Amino acid sequence: MLTWLIEPLGFEFMRNAIAIGILIGILSAVIGSYLIVQHMGLLGDVVAHAVLPGLAIAFYIGMDIFLGAFIAGTISTFVVAWIQTHSKIKVDTAMALVFSGFLALGVMLITTLKSKLDLHSFLFGDILGVTTADLWRTLIIAIAVLACVIIFYRELIFYCFDPLASKAMGLPVHFIHFGLMAGITLTIIASMQSVGVVLVVSLLTGPAATAYLLVKELHLMMGLGAIVGVIASVSGMYVSYYQNVPSGSAIVLIISGFFLLALLFSPSQGILTKRTVTRRTKTLLSKIKANKP
Repeated sequence: MLTWLIEPLGFEFMRNAIAIGILIGILSAVIGSYLIVQHMGLLGDVVAHAVLPGLAIAFYIGMDIFLGAFIAGTISTFVVAWIQTHSKIKVDTAMALVFSGFLALGVMLITTLKSKLDLHSFLFGDILGVTTADLWRTLIIAIAVLACVIIFYRELIFYCFDPLASKAMGLPVHFIHFGLMAGITLTIIASMQSVGVVLVVSLLTGPAATAYLLVKELHLMMGLGAIVGVIASVSGMYVSYYQNVPSGSAIVLIISGFFLLALLFSPSQGILTKRTVTRRTKTLLSKIKANKP
């Protein structure tokens, strides 16, 4: 068993992949928790695909492609907010329109600019190709985002659960909104290398949604989600190594497995356990009524 665990660590690419998987597992769960409590899980998908035009333009003009991705991703969130604010269109429709529009623009730009950008790599990721520079960039992003979450934890939780009340209390809601969107975009940029923009939404929502079914407090949800994200990332790498399957897909399928288990067996909200709890409660109430004089 020990040999089975240690053997993959003899390769530098596996050490880098597991390290970046741990960082992304923690970061995605923390940021994803805010998306889940705001019922904005689709926003992660929107931003993940909206970075494509920024990647294409940045690559064409010789700019850092990750800076281009950050700018495009942030713009997409403001476009969603602008449509929602200035029309009667609901937020889910606005996100669907921005998602498809930015994705089409990205593919069009990559084609017309004859870009040599590896579209397949960004769509589906290549965690085994992670370099030391990628690892350091992800570490810096993770530290910066998590530090901001810790510093502004109270403001963020107040804004996520009641934006109108937080505005009435004088909190800078526009600044908080921008900070949250920047954190989501940076998390997606950090995750692109591992699972790609197509699957990154699973990392953002899967561990957080799993924890949401198991605990009630936001900080517990972040902690449990981070544990799920780390276990899924590391175990996905081992499955990929020994079974010779795509790493990103293995990680995402394990996250889906965790969510399915929580959906079925969560003590308070599980589909199977909820019936048992309800039946026991009815039985207990019947016994109490029967024993009443």
